[in-house]
Amino acid sequence: MNIVFKRLPHAADLPLPSYATKEAAGMDLRAATKEPVTIKPGQRVLIPTGFQMALPSGYEAQIRPRSGLALRNGITMLNTPGTIDSDYRGEVMVIAINLGQEPFEVAFGDRIAQMVIAPVTKAVVSESRELPETERGEGGFGSTGKD
Repeated sequence: MNIVFKRLPHAADLPLPSYATKEAAGMDLRAATKEPVTIKPGQRVLIPTGFQMALPSGYEAQIRPRSGLALRNGITMLNTPGTIDSDYRGEVMVIAINLGQEPFEVAFGDRIAQMVIAPVTKAVVSESRELPETERGEGGFGSTGKD
């Protein structure tokens, strides 16, 4: 599969998204901020990545947190996984939040999120007055973990 990226002027010195290892599932995304951004505990910010892309039809890009940032600093992505549709052509941005207890600074070029490319399955929607019965039925939140 081929993904075409367009680098934006404010990211001229940044590498395009890439896989850190041969078997990595996600491509690293870097911050394309004009100046460092400090995320206070509990604060959410929109961070630009400095690129646009053209995904093939039938695929999405999922934006996910980086595990090291989440573990060490409490930095994660809201709306996770965030979906970028194949027909979107704007700049890819990530919504970061600081769930940690200390302010966290994001500088130009920092790896801040990862992007996983996944196939999309389209459903056919229909309506019915009744649904097929199941063993679980209407049991919700935590209902399958009870004895």
